[in-house]
Amino acid sequence: MDAISDSGLTRASDAVRIPVRRVAGLDLDRMLGREWLVANGLGGYACGTLAGAATRRYHGLLVAAHPAPLGRVMMLNHLTEQFRFPDYSTAAVGGIEKRGGELDVHGASALTEFCLEAGLPVWRYEAHGHVIEKRVYMPHNRNTVHVAYRLARGDGTVRLKLRPSVHFRGHDDPVSVRSPEPYTLTATDHRYELTCGPSHPFPALRLHLLGDAAALTLDGLRSPEILYRVEEHRGYEGVGVLWSPGFFRVNLTADREVVLSASTESWETFLAVPPDAALEHELGRRRRLIAIADPAARSGFGAELVLAADQFVITPATRAADTARAHAAGDDARTVVAGYHWFTDWGRDTMIALDGLTLVTGRHREAGYILRTFAAHVRDGLIPNYFPDKESQGVYHTADATLWFFQAVHRFTEATDDRETLRKLLPTLRDIVDHHARGTRFGIGVDPADGLLRQGAEGYQLTWMDAKCGDWVVTPRRGKAVEINALWYNALRLMEGWLAEEGDAAASAEMKLAADRAAASFNTRFWCEAEKGLFDVIDGDSGDDPSCRPNQLFAVSLPHPILDPLRWPAVVETCRTRLLTPVGLRSLAPGSPDYKSRYFGDLRARDAAYHQGTVWAWLIGPFVDAWRKTHPDRTAEVRGLLAGFESHLSDACIGSISEVFDAEDPFAPRGCVAQAWSVAEVLRAWVMTT
Repeated sequence: MDAISDSGLTRASDAVRIPVRRVAGLDLDRMLGREWLVANGLGGYACGTLAGAATRRYHGLLVAAHPAPLGRVMMLNHLTEQFRFPDYSTAAVGGIEKRGGELDVHGASALTEFCLEAGLPVWRYEAHGHVIEKRVYMPHNRNTVHVAYRLARGDGTVRLKLRPSVHFRGHDDPVSVRSPEPYTLTATDHRYELTCGPSHPFPALRLHLLGDAAALTLDGLRSPEILYRVEEHRGYEGVGVLWSPGFFRVNLTADREVVLSASTESWETFLAVPPDAALEHELGRRRRLIAIADPAARSGFGAELVLAADQFVITPATRAADTARAHAAGDDARTVVAGYHWFTDWGRDTMIALDGLTLVTGRHREAGYILRTFAAHVRDGLIPNYFPDKESQGVYHTADATLWFFQAVHRFTEATDDRETLRKLLPTLRDIVDHHARGTRFGIGVDPADGLLRQGAEGYQLTWMDAKCGDWVVTPRRGKAVEINALWYNALRLMEGWLAEEGDAAASAEMKLAADRAAASFNTRFWCEAEKGLFDVIDGDSGDDPSCRPNQLFAVSLPHPILDPLRWPAVVETCRTRLLTPVGLRSLAPGSPDYKSRYFGDLRARDAAYHQGTVWAWLIGPFVDAWRKTHPDRTAEVRGLLAGFESHLSDACIGSISEVFDAEDPFAPRGCVAQAWSVAEVLRAWVMTT
């Protein structure tokens, strides 16, 4: 049984509480199935399983974010630890699983507790009368990681043996990719620098060890073939090898900690801030994050989500041009990592998550940075669908991300009353509307026959239901999609108001005319009496699609709902009874011919289920919005809808919320273990129902 504590550790004042989430009594399977994550504000991160064994290609102690074309790179993959106690007994942690399934994972019995303190992972090991605490942290905006050990209980000296292992590669590269050997190690006064050959683009990995009687023994050891079990289960290359230059030995005593640090920064930058000061700076930064958040998010579950949200707001280190452009204008660049581990920044995810990640959390200035960063990338009336990790330019095949941009601007303006930013963005927003009105790329444009927005191009997936495997677009939804038209109408109404406020009556009237026409056509065309809801797509490849999906909620939930209010209750009730689960909404109702209850298997099997029943956590946000509109006297009931997420914080990635879940009980978490819009929309729903 897991023991979970929502208690806080008071820091600085009673008003600012740093949450602690404890997970105890773990067996080996749960230690391998649960993960931890620390991010550095640049898109880089450290992560792994509670057991210390790597099960994903992304598990490592230092994934550094560097400018394109290098992108995010795996620099320090693994650390095996052995503790030798004063009586010469030993305990080892951080083992591996060998090819063939031979489990060599140490430390299962020694680990008695794992917790997040201020969102940072702490392990507690107990053996032979001693208690050792380990913590991992990264200085903000630095490609550096510190692994610190403290003797919390026990007499005498504990001798630590630490073996670092590496396989320099892109963080998304398969574990089987050829290692860039030979590696070269140079050492000067406890400074160790590991490099590979000049034909490889990787930076140097710099290692530094603090502690008494520290020494490095060189042995150039190549690991046996390691099985990355999650990669294998997901249908990817699951076997790889690591190389270790040797092992460190160092003394751990009650009066002196041991810290092994790794970095791709210059030595001057790397060593400028000692590890203990770096930890205090990071804890102080996290205290400030909680202090500036909405009052409802300054303790307990809300505060945990504030710290989780921080992992996704980054400076785009892989795109140096964004930072240069912003600085030239006296601004700064920010973006949002859509999910860890494999996502970069996606336009749709960023705009949907902006409220929960930055406005609810009081990070208004960074919200403005994000909007202006994306505005600089508008092309042909579209914002990027996403930015590839190793490139500087975006990919634009999206019909809804740009329309979510209007909603993000609206929420930003409401929260900040920053009219200057709105005025700067208005020419771009007008250009977007103009492109959509006359037609732009990927078949996106207004149908002159009815004023509704249509989209679709062969071979492309343009809505948020965007699974594609090879040439197979799983849910193409070409035609007039329900949420696309709800978003289009919302954008037109927002523009109508903004232009009127700026004194442009003629342009405002033009927006009103377009919105009125779209609403009239929508309410005539989209109602599906047989389903007591809305068609998902009309004028599609196969006519009108009556599939029961959550997309219809946006016709109610947005600030300017396109649907006639008389039909709101029916839509909300249909979604409640057929789609709502304890961890979000199903993407397709049970009973539909294409419904899939589980999201598992290789890439093709997963893509077939991705939007065909799989539960999405982020959809709880629009459901809560729609519920509050139709049941204004029953808002208190919403808190019960969020209870499943609170318990989920002790599952999958501890302290965060997964991307998706299976569609049936027990609603197993799947996909990315930490997803931006999942965290953002749950946090927003939590705060709005306080």
